[in-house]
Amino acid sequence: MASTHVVPQQQRGDVPIPIAKQKAAAGGDGKNRRALGDIGNLVTVRGVEGKLQPQISRPVARSSGAQILANAQLAAIATADKKTVVVAADVAVGKGCAKAVKPKVSVKPKPEEIIEISPDTDEELRHVNQQNFRKTSSRKKVHTFSSVLTARSKAALGIIDKPKDLVHDIDAVDANDQLAVVDYVEDIYKFYKLAENSRRPNDYMDSQVEINANIRAILADWLIEVHHKFELMPETLYLAFYIIDRYLSMETVRRRELQLVGVSAMLIACKYEEIWAPEVSDFICISDSAYSREQILSKEKVILNKLEWNLTVPTPYMFLVRFLKAAMLDKEMEHMTFFFAELGLMHYSMIMYCPSLIAASAVYAARCTLKKTPFWSKTLEHHTGFSEPQLLECAQHLVSFHSLAAESKLKVVFRKYSSPQCGAVALHPPATELLDELKAALT
Repeated sequence: MASTHVVPQQQRGDVPIPIAKQKAAAGGDGKNRRALGDIGNLVTVRGVEGKLQPQISRPVARSSGAQILANAQLAAIATADKKTVVVAADVAVGKGCAKAVKPKVSVKPKPEEIIEISPDTDEELRHVNQQNFRKTSSRKKVHTFSSVLTARSKAALGIIDKPKDLVHDIDAVDANDQLAVVDYVEDIYKFYKLAENSRRPNDYMDSQVEINANIRAILADWLIEVHHKFELMPETLYLAFYIIDRYLSMETVRRRELQLVGVSAMLIACKYEEIWAPEVSDFICISDSAYSREQILSKEKVILNKLEWNLTVPTPYMFLVRFLKAAMLDKEMEHMTFFFAELGLMHYSMIMYCPSLIAASAVYAARCTLKKTPFWSKTLEHHTGFSEPQLLECAQHLVSFHSLAAESKLKVVFRKYSSPQCGAVALHPPATELLDELKAALT
């Protein structure tokens, strides 16, 4: 550790020795000079009785040296009224004696903090250097001529890396919502994709003797109206149609019993999905007393036994909720998507498509109809599992249903989504030509 060099105390009344002469007395060649860090230890202040204060021999730290100097100066100023302290700056020299001058009170600047390099401060200095290095290394990179020329050469050769479309995290806003099950939602929908084909309804219309696609469309139109009047949950409607199609693919039904199957399927779906399910008497009233209470409950039991009580199935509604979230939906987009999905329930030809494909195609058809660009994004492709060419065929069917809805005899869905409550989305012009152009461009 560096030792402290003490300057001899100047006697009272002596003329101050210039600093240059003091340095010359210490050694003119400069070889015996002390380290710069020792300058901070050269503090000599007169005491109250004119005695020298004991010199500090330990190294001065950042705060301790400044504190010692400040305390000594305060003590000297406090005793200025009792005894006159002669300071070199306030002494008038004449005839070998010093004339006492009233000390001037002035605010002295804060002394600079001198760091003496010692084993105690090596670690601190190293820490400061590391911080300075991090600041300089985090500066903005300068584009040199070489990097610019390299980038232009890659661009000219066509090998430059193009920025990829990012897949947005659609569950980030629900991170604190326990009901959203953000930790498991991806696994849940992977399971839905695997399970949707296990218990799908088969193409049953050829096996039915008294039922055809038109009769089924009439039943579907009536059930959608019943669902709307009872103000039931959307899940109930999609589950009721699954129960109907699944039962008809396993059992031959007469024409006069088809409405009974529809009423019983709606009752089962209400008991499964609704908090306050309608009573059997409500369905008897809505069907104009065409069936008795015993007939409805008996058919309900037959359907459940035939389906082996398996009602937990992925319907198009489950996928619609997820895909609409990935589409960054607004209310108009939501109404348009459900309009296409319910048009799909009306037509038997859509039974050939799996529920997830119908839901994705409904979202795609809605975006095309509302001119939402891009029509299909990387986020939608990631969460639906379908690319744009895979959706074109199914979406074209949905758009064609939209073009015929206004002139069809079965107008329940069209009237429902032409109302202001549903944003009147059915009144938008169909995107038939747009989808034809997209299909031609992508094929």
